Amino acid sequence: MFTVCALYHFTRFDDPAALQAPLIDLCRAEKITGTLLLASEGINGTVAGPAAGINILLTHLQSLPGCADLEWKLSTASERPFARMKVRLKKEIVTMGVPDVDPRAKVGHYVEPADWNALIQSPDVAVIDTRNDYEVAIGTFEGAIDPETESFREFPAWWEKNKDRFHNKRIAMFCTGGIRCEKSTNYLLSQGVEDVYHLKGGILKYLEEVPEEQSTWDGECFVFDGRVSVGHGLKEGPHLLCHACRRPILPEDRQRPEFEHGVSCHLCIDETSETDKTRFRERQKQIRLAEARGERHLHADVVDE
Repeated sequence: MFTVCALYHFTRFDDPAALQAPLIDLCRAEKITGTLLLASEGINGTVAGPAAGINILLTHLQSLPGCADLEWKLSTASERPFARMKVRLKKEIVTMGVPDVDPRAKVGHYVEPADWNALIQSPDVAVIDTRNDYEVAIGTFEGAIDPETESFREFPAWWEKNKDRFHNKRIAMFCTGGIRCEKSTNYLLSQGVEDVYHLKGGILKYLEEVPEEQSTWDGECFVFDGRVSVGHGLKEGPHLLCHACRRPILPEDRQRPEFEHGVSCHLCIDETSETDKTRFRERQKQIRLAEARGERHLHADVVDE
C-alpha cells in the first residue's frame, strides 16, 4: 500500500532552483515518486511512497521558507501511482497566465466541507467548477456550471465572456485540491466581484469528510496519478486512462471498436492523424519490449502531467 500526498503552498521562494536538488535526493532516498513543481510563488505537487518516507518529506517541506503552515491531503493507492520522481522549475505552480494574480494577498472566503452543501444550495449562489472539461466529465457537484475549458489558463477569458450572467450572484468555486481556486478567487476579487467563496481543501477534502448519504457530489473525482479517479472516502474509482489522449475512460470503454491501447479511444480517435497513430503504435511496441526485458519504458503509464 502506498501513501499518496497532495500538497500546495503559496509562499515566496527567492531561489526556487536551490531547492530542487535536495528535494530530488530526498525523494529518491525515501523511494518517493511523483511530481513537485517549484516557482517563486511556492510549491505544488502530488507524490507517493512509503508512509514513513512521506512523513520525512513533509517535515523537510515545512522547513522551507514560509512553509511552516503547509497543509496536505493523504490517501492511499494499492499500486505505485507514479513511474518516477520529478521536481520541476516553473513560472507558476498552477498556470493561469495572468500577471499580478497573488493568492498571498487575498482570496475568497474559505468554506469548510461540512458547510458546502448549504452554501451551494442557496438560490443566490452560482457554483462554478474551475477544472478542465475532461475532469468535469466524470463527476461534479449537482447544479455546478461547467466552463468547458480545456485548461485552467482559459478560465479568465471564459469569465470575461460570461461575467454578466453572474452580476446578482454570489460565486462559489471548487477544484480538486483547492489550488486553482486560490488563484481564481483572487482573480475574481481583482475584477470587482465582492462575494466569492471556495471549497477549502477542494473536492478531495469533501469526499473524505462528508458522508456519502449527505453528499451532493455526483460521480468520481479525476486525480493526476495512476488511480485516475477516486470516490467517497477517497476510494479508488473505476476509471482507467487512455494513454493516447490522457482522458479518463471506463473499463467497458476498452471494449469499444475505437479503443486501441496507447493509440486511441472513443474520445480521441478522430483527433489524431494516421501518422500520429503509427507513432503511438511504435511507442507501445517499445513499451512492450522494455517490459519483456524487465525494464520500465520512460513513457509507460505516466499520468503525472
